[in-house]
Amino acid sequence: MGDVSSDLDNGKRQILLNAFDMSTVGHLSPGQWKNPKDKSAAKRRLDYWIELAKLLERGGINALFLADTYGGYDTYEGKVDECIRRAAQWPVTDPTIPISAMAAVTKNLAFGITSSTSFEPPFLLAKRFSTLDHLTNGRIGWNIVTSWKKSAFKAIGLDSPIEHDERYLQADEYLRVLYKLWEGSWAPDALSPDPATDSYVDPDKIRQINHKGKYFSLNTRHIVDPSPQRTPFLFQAGTSPAGSAFAATHAEAIFVSSHSPKLLRPKVDKIRNLAAERGRDPRSIKVFATFTPIVGATDEEARAKYEELKQYASVVGGLVLFSGWTGIDISKIPIDQEITAADSLEANRITSILDAFTTTSKEVPKWTPRVVAEKAAFGGLGPVGIGSPATVADEMEHWIHEADIDGFNLGYVTTPGTFEEVVDLLIPELRRRGLYPEPPEEQLTAREKVYGQGQKELRNDHPGSQYKYDVYQEEDPYVEVE
Repeated sequence: MGDVSSDLDNGKRQILLNAFDMSTVGHLSPGQWKNPKDKSAAKRRLDYWIELAKLLERGGINALFLADTYGGYDTYEGKVDECIRRAAQWPVTDPTIPISAMAAVTKNLAFGITSSTSFEPPFLLAKRFSTLDHLTNGRIGWNIVTSWKKSAFKAIGLDSPIEHDERYLQADEYLRVLYKLWEGSWAPDALSPDPATDSYVDPDKIRQINHKGKYFSLNTRHIVDPSPQRTPFLFQAGTSPAGSAFAATHAEAIFVSSHSPKLLRPKVDKIRNLAAERGRDPRSIKVFATFTPIVGATDEEARAKYEELKQYASVVGGLVLFSGWTGIDISKIPIDQEITAADSLEANRITSILDAFTTTSKEVPKWTPRVVAEKAAFGGLGPVGIGSPATVADEMEHWIHEADIDGFNLGYVTTPGTFEEVVDLLIPELRRRGLYPEPPEEQLTAREKVYGQGQKELRNDHPGSQYKYDVYQEEDPYVEVE
């Protein structure tokens, strides 16, 4: 099966675009709820999601990528009050629940849903994602996160998060349990209705999974019959050493964030090299960078939009997010003092983001609270492209080539305003350049949209394929070594 995301017929690399949203009022551009054009406050109503899905479908967007979190950001000033006050990813509703409604009004839009390996048994997640994959005809992706917020762990009764690298060891086992359920439990022909014998499913063709590992144990058959993809398309975010090793093993796409394509390139190269060492095609891992476009008919119009948006931005809300992600209480640092990794006194943080925002570049020669404050209110500290469709498309092409990435998770400043600009102005420009495909005529699964028609299930070089029903081998129980 050809890899459709490497080339179009014109020989140019195709850019994959996901819309990046979250079931919250202030996702990556806090404060815009004050903007009369912004509809973020309507996310607690189903019509917001239905209309957004129709818009993204019209533009031929690859997927709606939904972030999620389980606790507030409490690093800034050492408490959660400003997070709540500024609606900096607070309040947050569950991203999985509107998916069925969005799937009902679309044919090709895929859905990437963030869910953590730290907060629920694998069996429950397996059941939910199998269900969603059935109901969407295979348009489900899972953004695998391990979770790091103390407030989130306290919410479920644990005093403190598991140490960073151990979270990834736990997540590795979690994934292998899921592969057993999704790939190894049901034979392809187990569901074989035979009215003559009153038999709907052949129990002899559903394997009981007996897993006894270091972190998880279960004895069960998967309770859902195989969905179109069996395993949802697998996203992962995080480029720390442990995160990179995990991504190179399990991820089909990774989500990265950097303010400079030059700084990002070595991390992308490292993950592709690690994947090759594991016997995977390094080009099969698709890399998406965060990018927030502000597009106008002309550069001047886009710049005027940006100046208008600045009036509504919440600087404190942005600093709350920065402090939470990096573990640096920026409220304690003088406004023009350089920020360094040594300022991060919090063990629970996103290592890759701390690295990104304490590493300087020609784009950002010095990180100070003043610089962070300027950037924090738009696009979650990722790059913001401001200009005409041609200007923003030039910037995206530069990122694709300089950082060797495959596409973007497009953040918004206002919703649906930013996404309307993308669909009506930016995508036509990318198509004119031969960089963006027309929507497929037939419905494809999330995986087929990336790898080509026919590749509904995991590729043969993916480690999950070793758990498929016909080659499955149960592993020995885990034994604690003294």
